[in-house]
Amino acid sequence: MNNGLKPSVVEQPSTKASGATKGKKTPPQYVDRTLGCRYEMKYLISESETEAVQQYIKPYLTLDRYSKLQPQGYYPIVSLYLDSPDLLLCRQTLNGMKNRYKLRIRSYSDDTQYPTFFEIKRRIDRVILKSRAPVQHQDVPLLLQGRCLPQQDFRTNRESLDQFQWYMKSIMARPTVLIRYMRKAYENDSHERVRVTFDRELCYKVTREPRVTLNGPGWMNNFLTIKGVILEIKFTGRFPLWLKGLVTCFDLHQRGISKIASSIEQACDLGFCSPQL
Repeated sequence: MNNGLKPSVVEQPSTKASGATKGKKTPPQYVDRTLGCRYEMKYLISESETEAVQQYIKPYLTLDRYSKLQPQGYYPIVSLYLDSPDLLLCRQTLNGMKNRYKLRIRSYSDDTQYPTFFEIKRRIDRVILKSRAPVQHQDVPLLLQGRCLPQQDFRTNRESLDQFQWYMKSIMARPTVLIRYMRKAYENDSHERVRVTFDRELCYKVTREPRVTLNGPGWMNNFLTIKGVILEIKFTGRFPLWLKGLVTCFDLHQRGISKIASSIEQACDLGFCSPQL
């Protein structure tokens, strides 16, 4: 399911956390594979369980196009999350509100030839709705000031971008924390889409800077609340029988895992952010 993005945008996760690209390369054509409307289930598993779960799902899913490019299948993701001065969005997540949203700017590389993505992730009861708009790296500070997007070489989803800025202004949201991790993703191409991801090496950095970067000093491991590998199951239709078998076989127990909320919570406990939660 896509959000109407034209395939003139480029996206390419780098092979290193630095995201640097040596020499001039022509990135492959971007095809938006976002599951814009989906259900989501999250689990925390051990390193030993991770390999076994991957073996279980291989008859049903294949590595996504970005994991296929990496020797071990893991590519970096970094997201700049916005929140209000009193951390309203984080508090709503920690309190388990059924209807809530997140504002983030996602990137897969520090190379400026690749875009960033302004994303709104909404939860309406059990349904996840996600919209995204590709934007060039240099335009991020401008948009976070509430200004209009200049003319670009590629098309963006202006409706999603306008919505993002509306939400941002409504709660006076500002850059709050960067979240970085390594992801390995499996998916299918059937009518009822399924995507299974494994996220590890979760780090965060409290920041007020309007920059989305994989590099630089100040990164902290999220070691207090996230111990293990985050397994996420995303699906658009019925929950497949083979996935039910997976959950039963490994005795998986669904958890409310939030990378952003747990990271802010840890940062506040360590005295790195204000106000305190």
